[in-house]
Amino acid sequence: MSVLVIAEHDNSQLTAGTLSTIAAAKQVGDSDLHVLVPGANCRAAADAAAGVPGVSKVLYADGESLAYGFAENLAPLVVELASSYSHVFAPASGFGKNVMPRAAALLDVQQVSDISGVVSADTFRRPIYAGNAFATTTVKDSPKLITVRSTAFEAEAAEGGSAGVEEIAAPADQGMVSYVGRELTQSDRPDLTTAKIVISGGRGMASGENFHLLEQVADKLGAAVGASRAAVDAGYVPNDYQVGQTGKVVAPDLYIAVGISGAIQHLAGMKDSKVIAAINKDEEAPIFQVADYGLVADLFEAMPAFEKEIASLKG
Repeated sequence: MSVLVIAEHDNSQLTAGTLSTIAAAKQVGDSDLHVLVPGANCRAAADAAAGVPGVSKVLYADGESLAYGFAENLAPLVVELASSYSHVFAPASGFGKNVMPRAAALLDVQQVSDISGVVSADTFRRPIYAGNAFATTTVKDSPKLITVRSTAFEAEAAEGGSAGVEEIAAPADQGMVSYVGRELTQSDRPDLTTAKIVISGGRGMASGENFHLLEQVADKLGAAVGASRAAVDAGYVPNDYQVGQTGKVVAPDLYIAVGISGAIQHLAGMKDSKVIAAINKDEEAPIFQVADYGLVADLFEAMPAFEKEIASLKG
């Protein structure tokens, strides 16, 4: 039994989600674990994959058709390789959610999405109803195409392995899409999905300008800044800040919710955090039902006091 993981990377390093996906794939059982690294000029990422313990082979596909990770070009390569594997895994990130359904449709198999546990080689656990219940699903299709919720699996170490790297041909450009441009948010703060501490604001922030109250605290704590969908929809912050069912799923050591009521859609994206602290002036806010620590207070008074207290402790 052989298992393939499709790697997401930045041309030099694998993403944390890929390392978590490798950890999930290793739980399938006694199998050869291969990693596909697609891209253009990404040999460094292939070498990084070869260094992950447990990986027995890295397939390196380098070509301009794969330069931007277009699912239209990558899915045919996945389909071509899939016949040699019992399972194909990918992170349940924007990358994986784009590629895997297309590959599953071409293969005419049922994809298993966003798994949070591996019960056996053909049975998986996944959240449903915004994370309020879990389904245990047995899959009879072959190959099995699976996306992995990265926060549910501890990321594998990125060094210590010694897998061989085999270069394979990149697929032809399908001519269905073309690259126009990319707008990237630049930040010195940790990535939202991998940060150990996340501080998020909701509708209670009242405006985007008030997010500086969170940013000042985040900079002192080395934290990432997130937001609820209500704050994003109101235009306070960009979409990539959104935490929740239709945003990013996070599970930091500490999650601080500020001015967030705690709608079920938001809880789906953060309730697996190890410690949850909430600040809200409404003592009946649902967020307090999941919070380990809650403060009923006006955030515009609490946040400056919080920042001052952190500064005194670090001083």
